[in-house]
Amino acid sequence: MDRRKDLELLIVEDREVMLKIIRRLLVELGFVRIDQAANGCQAVGMIREKRYDLILSDWNMDGMSGFDLLKVVRADPRTHQTPFVLVTAEAKRENILAAKAAGATGYLVKPFKLDVLERTLEGVLAANGFVNLAVA
Repeated sequence: MDRRKDLELLIVEDREVMLKIIRRLLVELGFVRIDQAANGCQAVGMIREKRYDLILSDWNMDGMSGFDLLKVVRADPRTHQTPFVLVTAEAKRENILAAKAAGATGYLVKPFKLDVLERTLEGVLAANGFVNLAVA
């Protein structure tokens, strides 16, 4: 996917270690335009200032959860079609269904490997519907 270097990505993650891991994996996959937010509230401000091609957000964060951020993104006509992947340690079926119903484009369960991240993002960016490879 040659266009990876041109895509604008936003990672929303409150745990510094996980943020660094996701960022490193994205760089390994060829993404270079990567912004980061420490929580959902900070992400809302960034999303209002800049157009992103993909948002990856942790679900469980203080202040505003990734699930609530997803609802804000989907409610805004400027961002309602932005691909949005929820990244979480929760593999519960009801969470996956709730994410899909709220408009998530993908669902990724931590921990994950590079190949799972790559296949998830390829599916999401190709607009192949809801992508959930981490839970079979």
